[in-house]
Amino acid sequence: MSKMTLKTEGDTHVIVTRRFDAPPEALYRAHTDPKLLQKWLLGPEGWSMPVCINDAKPGGKFRYEWTNGKGAGFHITGEYLELNPFNRIVHVERMHLPDPTPDNHVETTFDQDGEGTLMTIRMTLPDEKTRATMLATGMEHGMEASYVRLEAMI
Repeated sequence: MSKMTLKTEGDTHVIVTRRFDAPPEALYRAHTDPKLLQKWLLGPEGWSMPVCINDAKPGGKFRYEWTNGKGAGFHITGEYLELNPFNRIVHVERMHLPDPTPDNHVETTFDQDGEGTLMTIRMTLPDEKTRATMLATGMEHGMEASYVRLEAMI
């Protein structure tokens, strides 16, 4: 059973929440350190991230490339807008399939929750159609597989 919840809000928002048994500092580092990202942000079983460029500072850019080792792959590029260690990251990202999708504005917060952390991701898409297309990819399965990996690591 997934520990992650995903819900929509209005026509353009997606809200993802998940609790981890780790402090906010550990979650923040796992989301900003490229060496850590390459260990857990892999999506479904069998995928890898051979390219992980991550300049986690306001105005810094990132590029993540995934492959399943069988010829399929995609990548995401983006820019950081705001980072408040260890509780908030704001960035813009676009998926390349191979053409870039419209910008997805993402705010991730890490709030102390007892002995753990409640992570909340608020995605803002440009329109309802873009959001529907993104949700139709089944992204929540890859996200939860990654978070299970992250939980075991931190």
